[in-house]
Amino acid sequence: MPRRQKAAVREGSPSRDEIIDFIRSQPGRVGKREIARAFGLSGADRIALKHLLKELEEEGLVERRRRDIVARGELPPVVVADVIERDDDGELIAIPAEWDEADDSAPPRILVTTPRRPKPGQPAPGVNDRALLRVERSEDADGPPYLGRVIKLIEKQRTLALGVFRPMPTGGGRLEPVDKKALGREIGIAPGDEGDAQDGDLVSVTMAPAKRFGLPMAKVRERLGSLKTEKAVSLVALHAHAIPHVFPQRVIAEAEAAAPAAMKGREDWRALPLLTIDPADAKDHDDAVHARPDDDPANEGGFVVTVAIADVAAYIRPGSALDREALERGNSVYFPDRVVPMLPERISNDLCSLRPHEDRPALAVRLVIGANGAKKRHSFHRILMRSAARLSYQQAQAAMEGRPDDVTGPLLDDVLAPLWAAYRCVAKARDERGPLALDLPERKIILTPEGVVDQVIVPERLDAHRLIEEFMILANVAAAEALEKAKIPLIYRAHDEPSLTKMHALGEVLASIAMKLPKQGALRPSLFNRILKAVEGMDHQTFINEVVLRTQAQAEYTSENYGHFGLNLRRYAHFTSPIRRYADLIVHRALITAHGLGSDGLPKDVTREELAEVSARISAAERRAMAAERETIDRLIAHHLADRVGATFEGKISGVTKSGLFVKLDHTGADGYVPAATIGDDYFRYEEFAHALVGDRTGAVYRLGDRVSVKLVEAAPVAGALRFEMLSEGRSGGGALPRAGRRGKGSGIAKKGRTKVRAKTGGAIHARRKGGKGRR
Repeated sequence: MPRRQKAAVREGSPSRDEIIDFIRSQPGRVGKREIARAFGLSGADRIALKHLLKELEEEGLVERRRRDIVARGELPPVVVADVIERDDDGELIAIPAEWDEADDSAPPRILVTTPRRPKPGQPAPGVNDRALLRVERSEDADGPPYLGRVIKLIEKQRTLALGVFRPMPTGGGRLEPVDKKALGREIGIAPGDEGDAQDGDLVSVTMAPAKRFGLPMAKVRERLGSLKTEKAVSLVALHAHAIPHVFPQRVIAEAEAAAPAAMKGREDWRALPLLTIDPADAKDHDDAVHARPDDDPANEGGFVVTVAIADVAAYIRPGSALDREALERGNSVYFPDRVVPMLPERISNDLCSLRPHEDRPALAVRLVIGANGAKKRHSFHRILMRSAARLSYQQAQAAMEGRPDDVTGPLLDDVLAPLWAAYRCVAKARDERGPLALDLPERKIILTPEGVVDQVIVPERLDAHRLIEEFMILANVAAAEALEKAKIPLIYRAHDEPSLTKMHALGEVLASIAMKLPKQGALRPSLFNRILKAVEGMDHQTFINEVVLRTQAQAEYTSENYGHFGLNLRRYAHFTSPIRRYADLIVHRALITAHGLGSDGLPKDVTREELAEVSARISAAERRAMAAERETIDRLIAHHLADRVGATFEGKISGVTKSGLFVKLDHTGADGYVPAATIGDDYFRYEEFAHALVGDRTGAVYRLGDRVSVKLVEAAPVAGALRFEMLSEGRSGGGALPRAGRRGKGSGIAKKGRTKVRAKTGGAIHARRKGGKGRR
């Protein structure tokens, strides 16, 4: 990308440094308008300011977050942080739990402030706690750059170390750590310090003070369960990430005492043949759909689509034990061998499960769709419904392809056919809107009844999946629009556009395969779709899809709207799964309040600031769940491959770092590591801009997306780690790589290694749950 000439700022206008200092000094929102007002700029000076801010952004000195401008590396006003130590004065020091800067800078330190006379019940943090902090810049130049006030303790005294206990014949034992990178390969447990731990048990330990020589030592603090079967492998992730998975007794008691919601105040929609369409193995069924041609002469060729969602708000009242526990969990967590639900089964699998031919309370939206597929209007209703049938995606698809069964046959003409016709209509508007169209297959692990990996499959994407996904998106948009119109605060599902730094990096990757980044004014998903279309059928297709995905920002929950870039929508909220996402429950309550549908809605005194705190917590819970789910799959695959050490596999390079390569195997999708020091007899340097390792002597190149053959040399099931030996020769032609040019700090997609790369892959916009009803 050519660099523009420096913006000409007239005499008397603020300097670059003054603008950056002003941005840093402001605790609230800062945009171009606020900067111009602060320095008294108008007319031509405002145009020069716009160009100057663009320059600062391109140089990595400031960045855009939503509609705001912040200095590079600045923390948001509310952050989830880990308390890591006390300083020399005894003050607590924390760092952000999520630090997603593109460069290698250390996360900023936060001095945790506590009142001299804390109020009764006020949270008191300690080392190893995780807390929600309200942060501001510190005026002390010699201390940490931020001050943080505790809003809420999220996790008290986090476990210091987890591992699998292995006894020794003479007493005591060894600990096989879950986190080998941080703790090493083995930790000693002295005789008498093993507690009641047995061989194969997952235990938490307290580390002894480090010694200069010998094994690190620890004492068993708690026996967490046995890992002798693969069926218990998700137990590691639950404890490693401190995910609440046992409901307190008061929560169970409250759920068991809940009675079916009354009909009073609800519209009776039980005659409407709503259908639930879910994966065949789904545990919860909380959404139902119906469509019919619109009989309004003014909307010829249009449809009326109904999306009905289980009325969870009828059972989970604000401030109740159930509500507090749901907020603590944030969302349900899905492992191959178990589900950790956000709500007890009495609620999620009974009272709020839309079972066929049973009366259930629901919150429904009626969507009027024009012949062009665009939504014309919508209305929300609190109803009593009765599902006509529970179908799987495959079952519904088979019926529409001429293979109905006893359940779908009677529904085919009057219920299923209008649904598909409405979907084809809505799909026209989706294609016109042009959301990001990545093509990355999602693998699913199938277990045997004993919890052993049976096979890894890539489920086929059907029109039935797309139908439900599009109807859910329409309902989510309608919810956001309705609440904005009613001026009710809400939690948005937002997805920012890629940063300039990442766009520069994408341009350099495209240059490495003789492609140019299309020129365009405002950034739109269509730009990426043109790139993806250009590489269809090419050797680079998967590689470029991966790079485009990693260029994207991470979707999050927020109380401020800045749109959903990936879906190309101006406003978006999660409404369709309150059984498994706390954000949706907040939106349901807000809709109840906005439309006067009951007394159990969102309290009218709830502020945007309070919802900002809730948003930060549930966004952190979502990332925690994603990491736990991903690591559990890694462990299951490592168990599965443990007896195949020495075998050869085919795969693609999925990550490149200074220290080595990550390779994703074709069949299982498993990721393993190839240390750079073990590749051939050359010294390989890291070419960040090209996402490649290049041999100094031979010029051999190993680049992100290259196909390779590897040999499995080590499998560590507890850590979920695989180590490979590279068998393929690197491609020749180091000279074909692009010139480094002006790289920018963020151009290394895989720069920080496996965790960063794969966390971004799961968290942007395309990680699906329930066949399309997932994390968009």
